[in-house]
Amino acid sequence: MSAVTSSLSRDQQSKLFSLLGHVRLHLLYKASVHGFTAAAFHGHCDKQGPTVIVAYNAAGFVFGAYTSKDYTQSGAGVNDEQAFLYSICAQENKPLRVAGISGQCAFTDVATGPNYGALVFLHEDKPAFQSNPGTSFHFQAAALHGDNLVLTEFEVYRAEGLGSLLPKPWRNMQWTPEKKQQLMKKIQNYKSDIKTVKQARVALVGRVGAGKSSFFNSISSAFRGNMTSQAIAGTAASSVTTQFRTYTITAGKGGEALPLILCDTMGLEEKPDSGLDIEDLVNIYKGHVKDRYQFSPSAPILGDSPGYRQKVTLNDKIHCVVYVVDASQVSILTQKMIDKFTAIRKKTNQLGLPQILLMTKVDEACPLVAEDLKNVYHSVFIQRKARELSESLGIPLSCVLPVKNYSEELELDQDTDILLFSAVEQMLNYADSFFENQVVEDQAVNDQAELYRSSDHLKADLSGRIV
Repeated sequence: MSAVTSSLSRDQQSKLFSLLGHVRLHLLYKASVHGFTAAAFHGHCDKQGPTVIVAYNAAGFVFGAYTSKDYTQSGAGVNDEQAFLYSICAQENKPLRVAGISGQCAFTDVATGPNYGALVFLHEDKPAFQSNPGTSFHFQAAALHGDNLVLTEFEVYRAEGLGSLLPKPWRNMQWTPEKKQQLMKKIQNYKSDIKTVKQARVALVGRVGAGKSSFFNSISSAFRGNMTSQAIAGTAASSVTTQFRTYTITAGKGGEALPLILCDTMGLEEKPDSGLDIEDLVNIYKGHVKDRYQFSPSAPILGDSPGYRQKVTLNDKIHCVVYVVDASQVSILTQKMIDKFTAIRKKTNQLGLPQILLMTKVDEACPLVAEDLKNVYHSVFIQRKARELSESLGIPLSCVLPVKNYSEELELDQDTDILLFSAVEQMLNYADSFFENQVVEDQAVNDQAELYRSSDHLKADLSGRIV
C-alpha cells in the first residue's frame, strides 16, 4: 500500500491550526484508502486521545469536529467542553467555529460513524453525512457545509499537543563554532583500542523513509563543506536502498578518510516478506555481507551467494548499531513495527553489539525546533518523543539522540552540523565499548590457553617425578 497522505492544502492546514492551537496532527484514517465505513473508522481512531475530523464535500467546504475525548464505542453520550464543530471555506479568511450547546453531550460514543448530533458522519457506511442543526450544536447549514451532504473525502487526525519550551534543557549542548571544530577534530583523530582496526563500522537500521541514507549524506556534506548526495535517498513507500552499502567519509574533497564507515541497509517494512530480512541483518553484523550486495526480500543471503564473505576479520564486522526513527512518526509506530524492532534488538544483544537510536526529522516533528534548532533540548515535545521511543523499544534514554538531516538546504548550518557531529561522537564512543569487550574476551582466551599450557607442563613434571 502506498503512503497515506493528507488532503489538506497549506492554507487549510493554517486555518485549522488557528482553531486547534499548538498541536501536531497525525493522520490516522483516510476513508478513500481505508474505507467509508464505521468499522474502518473505529479500527483506526478508537482510543487515540484528542482527534479532529476533517470532511470534504463537492461544494468545496472542509469541515468537521474536534474532541479532546477518546472514541471507545461505549454507547454513552460524552460531555466535552473543549469540543467544537468548524468549517473552512476558500471564500472566507477565517474559519467558522461552533461551540457546543451548554448542558448537551458533545457526541454519542456509538459503534456507527462519529455522531455529533448536528453532524453524523459515514451515515449507513456511505460517503455521506446527516445534518441536524440544533442537536448539540447550533449552526447555519449553508455556512457550515453548503448544504452538500455527500463526502468526497473523510479524514481523522490525532491532535497531539506540542507543549512549550523547557526553561532548562533536558540535555546540555554547546552551540558554538569552537564546539563544532572540537567535535570534528575528535572524530578525525579517533583511534580504536585494537590496532588492526582503523575504521569503526556502524550499521544504520530503520524503517523505510526514516532517514538512514540522508543521515550519511548529511555527515558527508558537513565534513566536505558542501552538499553531497552519494547515498540514494527518497520518500518512496518501499525502500529506496536495495543494496547493502558501506560508505567512507572524507574530510574535504579528496581529503583523508575518516576512521568511520557507515553501513546503509534496506529499509524495514511491516510485512514479513518485504524490506530487510533479519537474517540478512545478522550476517551484516557478523561481516559476511559484501558491499553492494543486492538484497532479496524473498530470501536471506546464503553461504554460497556471490555477495557472501566466507573469511571474516574484525574489520568486516559491525561495531555499533544505530536504529533510525522519524521523530514525527513515533506516535504512530504500529505494533508490528515495534515487534520487528524488538526481534532485531534481541539478535543484536545476543551478539554483544552496542546500540544507539537516532531520532531524525526533529524539525518536522516540532515547529519550535524548526524555528530554531537550538530548541531541540528545550522542546517538551521532542523530550516526550524520546521517552516514548526509549520505553517502546527498550533503549535507555541516554542512547536516544535527536538529529536533523539536510534535506532541502543548499548551504550548511552550524547548529545542524553540531547535532550531527555529536551523534557521530557517541557512535565512536559506543564502538569503543565493543572494542574493549573484544580485548577483554581475547585476553580471557589467552589466559585460559596459558592455564592449559601451565597445567600440561605441571603434569609432565609430576609424571617425571613418579618412581
